[in-house]
Parts: sequence; structure tokens; C-alpha cells
Amino acid sequence: MGFPLGFLWGAATAAHQVEGGNIANDWAEWETDPNSPSAQVSGSACEHWTRYPADLDLLAGMGLNTYRFSVEWSRVEPHEGVISVAALDHYRRVCEAARARGLEPLVVFHHFTTPAWVARAGGWEEASTASRFVRFCETVAAHLRGTFTYACTINEPSVVAAFGYELGIFPPGLRDVKRKDLAAATLIAAHRGAVAAIRRAAPGAKVGLALSMNEWGVLPGAEPLMLDIRRNMEDVFLEATRGDDFIGVQNYTRLHVGSGGIVGPPPGSRVTQIGFEFRPEALGVTVRRAADMTGLPVIVTENGISTLDDVERIEYTQGALQALESCIADGVSVLGYIHWSALDSFEWVLGYWPKYGLIEVDHATQSRTPRASGHWLGRVARANAVVAA
Repeated sequence: MGFPLGFLWGAATAAHQVEGGNIANDWAEWETDPNSPSAQVSGSACEHWTRYPADLDLLAGMGLNTYRFSVEWSRVEPHEGVISVAALDHYRRVCEAARARGLEPLVVFHHFTTPAWVARAGGWEEASTASRFVRFCETVAAHLRGTFTYACTINEPSVVAAFGYELGIFPPGLRDVKRKDLAAATLIAAHRGAVAAIRRAAPGAKVGLALSMNEWGVLPGAEPLMLDIRRNMEDVFLEATRGDDFIGVQNYTRLHVGSGGIVGPPPGSRVTQIGFEFRPEALGVTVRRAADMTGLPVIVTENGISTLDDVERIEYTQGALQALESCIADGVSVLGYIHWSALDSFEWVLGYWPKYGLIEVDHATQSRTPRASGHWLGRVARANAVVAA
């Protein structure tokens, strides 16, 4: 069937997961807290802060045309009101280097990490964090103006709120539903303000939200609970995208809900390295739902699989792309597909053992080895259609 002309084919990273040396944010403190569930510290990560030109060479060499990355707020504003022009210049160079290699930058302004000074001032449950974030976005967008077209304000705000304020596995490690709701409200306000700020500072930029979405399976009698969970994790954020230029959909699996809440995959299910149900067709379900609920064009801003078997990575991605082709054939406006991830990287509380990368990274030597899945996805991008592995 194929994909539309000008389709974005890319791979993604996030600053804290790949740059190395990020020590001034809440995650740096969380990783080293003996009471947190963090398996490892990020440390030097992939040294992408200095190695990004070579990493971009690899992505461009595969045949991709888009690179999604995030700006680290704590590097740009390490203390309130103190702006690092050197950090801003660095991110401008990343955008320029990507474009010089035929990779369109998609800039993410918040990907899970928040400056330590913001966290100490109340983090996302403090309403003033929204205005601080908006100010940061306007500063960055103004400095990067002319070097990017696409921007995501916040990566997976539902995860920031739920994992940090209700489930206690992300910073600040709280278990309080009311405080989670406060954080969600602040994140929504931050998104709305950031959309306007980025547009002011970089006229012509297309701005959206990157939202974690799932296909949902329901055990008998649990549908009301599923609808409530889905509303809190997805719908309230989808409703906040009114007036945006696109909606970013991030999908990996199908979740199941029973009478007590989210449960694991059904017995006997095929699962990924980290225990997700192997469900590539879930991408089509979530893309259709996002488009129906928002009326916006969709960019798949994350989709991928943690696996030690690269043949399985190709199988999963091929299935997901076929589901996406079907959405497009049915008239859904889809602008791009961005694979998670470009590199094997630091996977938050899990550390380094999950392998998502199109490029294998030996974190002891920092050597890079492009995987067959990356070369295959590049052939897909050049053909603008799903091709045989």
C-alpha cells in the first residue's frame, strides 16, 4: 500500500538516556537514592553529548530521514533564571548536524527529567512549574528557530504523573492519587502554554504532545474500571491537544484490566524481553483512537520492542507498520513513524539490560554496531513502503 509522500521515517533518543553526565536533574538524584527502585545509574550513558555526529551518520546511512531527540532542561537552565548559552548552542548544532545529513529534527522539550531546582520547588504538583516550563520552551525555541519544524512539548505526561506521584517508581516516588491528579493538571497546563510559546518563538513550527497509549483488553466485568483507567491515562491528555498541529502516539503493547486493575498478559502469551505482550497490531488500534478523539494528524513518535533477538525486532516492527498502512488506507492522516530507539540506552528504573536500539551499543567501550533491523527500516524508509526483511 505504501505511505504518503514526505512521510517521516525516524528513530528516537532522549537526553538523559543517551547523553551522559546529566547530574542536575531529579533523575540523577533518583538513580543514586538507595530507597528508589532504580537498577543502575545512567553515568556516561551513550556519550551522545559528544558522539552525536557519528550517531547521526549511522542513522542517515541507514536511510532514515528524521531524528527525534530531547533537550535537557537542567543543562539549559541549571539554576532558576540562569541560562546556559553553551547548552543552547549545543542543541542548535544537533539540529543543524541532523539537517546536514538529511535528518529532520523533531525536538522534544521534556522527556521525563526535570531540573533538581524545579523538583525542590514542588515539581509537577506545584502549579507554577507550568509557567517555568513555558518560559524554558520559549527560550529554547527562540534559540533553535529555523533549525526545526516539528516539536513535542512533553513526552508521556501521563507516565510522569502516574509513575512519579501514584506508583512511586519515578521521581519523586510518591503514592498519592490526589497528588498525581495535581501533577497531571500542571502537565496539561504546561503543554497548553508551551504550544503557544513555541509557536511564538519559532513561527511555522508544528507542535504536538507525545502520549503513551495502549490497546486495552478487558476481563469480564472490568469494563467500567478499564474506561476509568483509560480516561485518566489517555483521554484527559487527548482532550488537551485541541488546536495542536498533530498528536504523537507512543505504543508498545496491549494492557489488560481485571477487577483489581491492570493485570499481566493472559497465560501463554508471547512476551517481550521486559514482559510486555507481543502485540504489534496494537499500534493501529491506538493510532485510530487518537485520530478519532482529536481530529489531528498522527505522528507515531515511539514504537518498538525490547528484545535480544533482532529478527524478532524486525517481525514486530513489520507488523506494526502493516497496521499503520491499514490506518492510512482507511483515511487516517499519519505523518510519520519514529522507532524507539536509535541506540541501546538507559531505560530508566530498569537500567541498561533492555535492548530497544536499532544500533547496538557496548556501554563498556561505547562501540556502535548497527543492527539488521536498522538497515531493514532504512530500506522501508527509502521505499516508503513495508518491504520484506
